[in-house]
Amino acid sequence: MASLEGFLNLDKPAGFTSHDCVAVVRRVLRTRQVGHGGTLDPAATGVLPIAVGRATRFLSFLAGEKVYRATFRLGQRSDTDDAEGQIQVGSPCADWDREQVERCLQEFVGPGMQVPPLYSAVKRQGKKLYELARAGVETSQLQLEPRPIVIHQLRLLDWRPGEFPELDVEIACSPGTYIRALARDLGEKLGCGGLMSRLRRLQSGPFVLEQSLPLEQWQASPDPAAALLPIAAGFAYWESVCLSAEAGKRWQQGQSIPLEPPYPNSRSLRVVNQDGQFLGLGQRQENLLKPLRVLLPDP
Repeated sequence: MASLEGFLNLDKPAGFTSHDCVAVVRRVLRTRQVGHGGTLDPAATGVLPIAVGRATRFLSFLAGEKVYRATFRLGQRSDTDDAEGQIQVGSPCADWDREQVERCLQEFVGPGMQVPPLYSAVKRQGKKLYELARAGVETSQLQLEPRPIVIHQLRLLDWRPGEFPELDVEIACSPGTYIRALARDLGEKLGCGGLMSRLRRLQSGPFVLEQSLPLEQWQASPDPAAALLPIAAGFAYWESVCLSAEAGKRWQQGQSIPLEPPYPNSRSLRVVNQDGQFLGLGQRQENLLKPLRVLLPDP
């Protein structure tokens, strides 16, 4: 009998941590080998890739563009950079209009540096920042260095003026981008403060919201395991290289395999055999294909 494995494209509900969702999947599928690909804050909703079985060994390679829809509120600040924290009123901002804010938003598009939120999973002194913050460690002692990010696209969807104006935005960005930090930085650039009041993830790499399953609906399905996608689905956007049966066997045993020109453009590759079977992930170094993560055949 084939082992239980693959990726589950969950639509995370509000009020659940990413680990809460992992615990539910473990309980429903009766397996401990479960992990998630990309933390969402408890208040956030949307795409949360879940790995089951051998798919957990591929989680560290599960990257790709992230797309979010968020609501930013101007004129307020928070210690968490979102509406879940301690909120303080900032500077008046009722005079800002949509065009001015939209121009300011576009200044964030492209490569940039971002300081993570104080309450985040980034580690310092061997602990996560939110653990240190809750322990009362002074912010100045945490040395929050800016990290490189890329905002690929930033669209203003809606603008609601008022004492504390709100804007709905859609953001396509690199992994590691904090959307609540973007709300904070927008507010600081405008001089009035800002925070994020709502967040929904629309895409995480190859996983999109339209194909996701709400957690409650998935739990109630007669065959929850049927929703698992093949491990290869997590890397459908990777460039592939095809090996013969003999070369594939040697590669899965840890050997580097010579490649024939023309060589693939990418360094990181999805490796398949001549039947299209997924063998794992490889790394091209000049004319050699080296194992990156191998999916061994079932015994």
